[in-house]
Amino acid sequence: MPGTPRLYSDLASWFHLLTAPEEYAEEAEFHRRTLVDAVEPPPCTVLELGSGGGNNASHLKAHFQMTLVDISPEMLELSRTINSELEHIVGDMRTVRLGRQFDAVFVHDAVVYMTTEGDLRAAIETAFAHCRPGGAALFAPDHIREKFSSSTDHGGHDGAGGRALRYLEWTYDPDPEDSTYTVDFAYLLREADGTVRVEQDRHVEGLFSRRTWLRLLDEAGFEAQALLFEHSEEEPGSMEVFLAKRPA
Repeated sequence: MPGTPRLYSDLASWFHLLTAPEEYAEEAEFHRRTLVDAVEPPPCTVLELGSGGGNNASHLKAHFQMTLVDISPEMLELSRTINSELEHIVGDMRTVRLGRQFDAVFVHDAVVYMTTEGDLRAAIETAFAHCRPGGAALFAPDHIREKFSSSTDHGGHDGAGGRALRYLEWTYDPDPEDSTYTVDFAYLLREADGTVRVEQDRHVEGLFSRRTWLRLLDEAGFEAQALLFEHSEEEPGSMEVFLAKRPA
């Protein structure tokens, strides 16, 4: 797909060396607890839209029967290496329709690739269409407009057979008047034979206010609220998620 970040296309096989599945345990537990507390009886079936490399699902599958949808075949192939027992479906969160409903819908940070209000509305409508009456949807964007700030980060992991990745990440907003911000990555990729190459990757991501999120969720038919995201590695109060219940 034109414009797809390289991390989800030709560099997808390196994804778990940038962000390892085991690092998601605390975050996945927050999302699990939030959904369980929101749905009565507690959810059994969960649809994840934008499931990527399956990092969250690798933890959530112990608690839910999960169906994973992502627009990138390469990322789904990577997810299958750690979630082979789960159903994987190629689909765009703006348009996919599976013809069935789930107790809960989970949309992690892939929702940030909704860069216009129309895109975000379409993704929310997809979540509503697949959420059973009485169920809930949870959306976890990386940033909302009110709390956005520029930042840098770095990290990476060593893998099997000598492969390794290190990265530098630069997050900034070149135009505060539009609905996007930019994340530039530089990757150092070490192959099994010891050769190292450098690759660059740009991610253009959506940035919307809390009011816009809540309005779009309400217009789709949800009853929504913003919740503080709790994580030991994040500054308290710095991140929010959106919990949306579908009326019974």
